[in-house]
Amino acid sequence: MIPLLCPAYLPNVEYFAWLLQQESVVFSGETFYQKQTYRNRTVIYGANEKLKLIIPISHTQKKLKPLDREINISYDMDWQNQHWKSICSAYRSSPYFEYYEDEIAPFYQEKKEKLFIFNLSILIKIMILLEESFEYKIASFDKSLYKRMDSLIVPKIKSQTKFETYVQVFSSKYGFIHNLSILDVLFNLGPNSSNYLKKISLKIN
Repeated sequence: MIPLLCPAYLPNVEYFAWLLQQESVVFSGETFYQKQTYRNRTVIYGANEKLKLIIPISHTQKKLKPLDREINISYDMDWQNQHWKSICSAYRSSPYFEYYEDEIAPFYQEKKEKLFIFNLSILIKIMILLEESFEYKIASFDKSLYKRMDSLIVPKIKSQTKFETYVQVFSSKYGFIHNLSILDVLFNLGPNSSNYLKKISLKIN
């Protein structure tokens, strides 16, 4: 069966390592939206260890089970400013923050309506920053054709993958934290990020 997944918000290291192993990727917005997943949250390395960044969702959908493509981002609170400030605080002193800053910042200035489109657009941008070709298509979900890769976006499913350590901004204080947002690798390893991701031996259920 063909693997299928949903775009996540600033996906973690394992997610991107998996993407780089695929010749092409199939995304679907036809799956049901699930709460408490990486669809609208990511984890970075903050000054006090792990820091969750959560995109608020608009709850105006009439369906009890809305599809991923139907989920709207809420702008009732200024989450964009909060997230960007947190990212800057966490990574301003990393080796490559200034190198990529201007490429990431616009995502915290523009307002996109749909979470699916926002996640996909920032994912595409990061692939460009990794200097990797990225072929993908968006398809309707058909359980007879596709296998959902929920383990890549559900925090409760613990990763069995082993991650090689690298120097993180606060690692001298708290030690190495694995499988954070791709931003952690990008800002700390810069042009070597892609090589790091490709060396990861994945163990995904």
